[in-house]
Amino acid sequence: MALVNPHGGGPLKPLLLQGEALKAEQARAKTLPQIKVSSREAGDIIMLGIGGFTPLDGFMTKADWQGVCDGMKMANGLFWPIPVTLSTDDEFVKAGSDVALVESQTGEILATMKVTEKYGIDKAHECMQVYKTTDAAHPGVKMVMEQGKYNLAGPIKVLTTGGFKEKYGEQFMTPAETRALFEKMGWKRIAAFQTRNPMHRSHEYLAKIAIETMDGVLVHSLLGNLKPGDIPAEVRSEAIDVLVKNYFAPNTVIQAGYPLDMRYAGPREALLHALFRQNYGCSHLIVGRDHAGVGDYYGPFDAQHIFDEIPKGSLETVNMNIDWTFWCNKCGGMASQRTCPHGKDDRILLSGTKVRSMLSEGQDLPVEFSRPEVAAVLKKYYQGLTAEQNVKVELKGHSAA
Repeated sequence: MALVNPHGGGPLKPLLLQGEALKAEQARAKTLPQIKVSSREAGDIIMLGIGGFTPLDGFMTKADWQGVCDGMKMANGLFWPIPVTLSTDDEFVKAGSDVALVESQTGEILATMKVTEKYGIDKAHECMQVYKTTDAAHPGVKMVMEQGKYNLAGPIKVLTTGGFKEKYGEQFMTPAETRALFEKMGWKRIAAFQTRNPMHRSHEYLAKIAIETMDGVLVHSLLGNLKPGDIPAEVRSEAIDVLVKNYFAPNTVIQAGYPLDMRYAGPREALLHALFRQNYGCSHLIVGRDHAGVGDYYGPFDAQHIFDEIPKGSLETVNMNIDWTFWCNKCGGMASQRTCPHGKDDRILLSGTKVRSMLSEGQDLPVEFSRPEVAAVLKKYYQGLTAEQNVKVELKGHSAA
């Protein structure tokens, strides 16, 4: 049995240039008109560069955008659940132009692009199809509505990993690197655990359920931008590391990170998570309660149900659905609705929002919420925040779980 194939059935397709080709394109990029890209677009560029979005060769055309919005497939029939697009307000760039794509905050040239098409979109339509809402309070909707007036389509050549390797070191792994590591360890069945939060007792429970039937688990942590109030990636990574070292059997967990921003698209984002985990070599994606959700925009298990709605064979990576999990006082540990016979009065539901609120108020986390080693890492982080920052974390943490 081999690892799952990259999406599309071919080899990995990293767009990051190497060696002399990279040097030549970097020099050429300095001579090109510049298009500033958002944080979300920058993450997509890096993901294209490392092969995480195999087999895409750049940003989507209008036909691709329409097909992905309305039927989750590109113009060539390839399954894809969320548009990967680049926008601008530039009135002068034309189809046929070569441009440099520049990170808006740092000015770093991330990639070059051959513009094949310039087109407008119905942003509200994209929001309704992908996010199921046009509410401006939804962070994904806000992201789309703040995009430029035009979308630019075309292939790109990626010139950098955007500082992720320098900042996160070995934790920032490419799909080729995770696949090589899985093969070295003899793993074939790997469950990806998606997280944008530190792993508390509920997350630990989900991962251990997967380990019972898998060769191992890839704890795959988002390294891009989050919503205000979420815990920074470096703190989250430290907390996960102490959990793995103290509470998991050796050689059952690999921790790695990927460069995207959260879109908070709930069910559609769960499909995207499965798609690019296939490129990383994972056969399964753990899908628990409210996967990639925010607020109350999606039902708690909508992200599980959507896998039953897509055409068979759309993805090789499949969902591993796990029910609502909690601490049960009568069971004396973690349980789920499928395993625990006791009532709600005996159950303590674990909430990331509640954890953030307690920490911001200087409270200790109970053992039912978090392992003490994890709680110590998080408490140290919160103690380092100013009182004003703590208030913001608490308030914004309550606005969207």
